[in-house]
Amino acid sequence: MSGSDFSLSASRPSRSLLHCGRFDLSLERPLVMGILNVTADSFSDGGRFLSYDAARAHADRMIGEGADIIDIGGESTRPGAPSVPLEDELQRVIPLLEVLRDAGVPLSVDTYKPETMRAALDAGADLINDVYGFRLPGAIEAVRGSRCGLCAMHMLGTPQTMQNEPVYQDVVAQVRTFLTERVVALEAAGVDPARICVDPGFGFGKSHVVHNYALLAHLRDSVPPGYPILAGMSRKSMIGKVTGRTVAAERIAGSVAAAVCAVERGAAIVRVHDVAQTVDALKVWRAVREAT
Repeated sequence: MSGSDFSLSASRPSRSLLHCGRFDLSLERPLVMGILNVTADSFSDGGRFLSYDAARAHADRMIGEGADIIDIGGESTRPGAPSVPLEDELQRVIPLLEVLRDAGVPLSVDTYKPETMRAALDAGADLINDVYGFRLPGAIEAVRGSRCGLCAMHMLGTPQTMQNEPVYQDVVAQVRTFLTERVVALEAAGVDPARICVDPGFGFGKSHVVHNYALLAHLRDSVPPGYPILAGMSRKSMIGKVTGRTVAAERIAGSVAAAVCAVERGAAIVRVHDVAQTVDALKVWRAVREAT
């Protein structure tokens, strides 16, 4: 089924719940997804949480700071990152899922490999966060029979090629078309729409300023209507380009500002490294909203 065979009404109401494995997440307020990279080469925190003790301590810290979801990644998808062998990814992710099962919040796994998706779901993952948008052969089949949440992201090319002079005629419209096609494919396979959220893929095949900030400014128009939006801009080069901060760890203030801008423009979930700062900023944003 193609995008032309399926109509998503522009007036389709946004959902108030996201089915997410063991959890039904209320979307009445914006949710914060804390990033837990168990990789050696992630652009911001590679190598910091390779041991299970360090990873568990960081997860507990983020939950204590207010994280609603923990997103575990065993393979870096930074620009130019090499692919990680399946066995290496499984060895990083699956034992950690088992360690964190009692953490009290949904556990997301950031992967595009169908084999990892299956193993993660068997180990108790509540959400699969796929930078390829469930395009690889076997990906939809790996997730459709479960109750896990699904995040379909837009990416132009692959992590190895995505920043090689990306070109769009209309980045907002093209990202929306792609994500609509992915939603159609998932639902045609029998996936409950209440399990699906979408991510325009900031930094994934977009020029630092022109494409990323167009998507942020027109966030609602960059996704199919009625689906929760996940926005991940934390510490990315799009922040560094406008702030002049060349070191990822120095982009906290800019990242928090971007998260608030995303929520103001309709994001239901923001994916961040700096949980405490983002949670505080969103509490202030919400207080202002409730006072008006």
